[in-house]
Amino acid sequence: MQPERAALACLLPLELSASYSWGSTAAERARPFPCDGLVPEPTDALFRAVDVAAPARVLFRWLCQLRAAPYSYDWIDNLGCQSPRHLTPGLERLAVGQRVMTFFELVAFEPDRHLTLVGSAPGFGANMGELALSYFVVPRGDSSSRLVVKILVRYPRGPLGWAMRGLLPWGDLVMMRKQLLTLKRLAEAAAAQEGT
Repeated sequence: MQPERAALACLLPLELSASYSWGSTAAERARPFPCDGLVPEPTDALFRAVDVAAPARVLFRWLCQLRAAPYSYDWIDNLGCQSPRHLTPGLERLAVGQRVMTFFELVAFEPDRHLTLVGSAPGFGANMGELALSYFVVPRGDSSSRLVVKILVRYPRGPLGWAMRGLLPWGDLVMMRKQLLTLKRLAEAAAAQEGT
């Protein structure tokens, strides 16, 4: 463990901090994810999770919408434009190399199961460090599922990296919590409309 993380762990075990593990269980944090191995020697692993009252296929189709917009606080990360509230035809046709949420590239996927992304916008690595994440859909019967996200980060060196260590886990929690709850609401509404 890095010295900064060890010092913080004395105050509160990082895996118990909402900024590191919001909504996730210990078992989910221990399981392998498709993004594992995409960031060499990650500095942090962040987890977010939410239950969704919609089948895995419906939830996954809404995850495909991340190709169009981030579904978080649109006034911050979508230039004030509202993320689409209806499914956009064709976004479910995934291919490795596609852009997702502007700053990410799709590097792996399995229909109805996961999307795995890496940060890839120009200057991303120098400013943000290396980052990979998997949106993982876990079916829970025929009419519900769970969305678990793992984010691996290797911060840049120097003062920017130090600042990001303190800010990214909390900033990402605010943005991704909103994103997951928005996708949950939209998937649940779609499932209710289907009558599933």
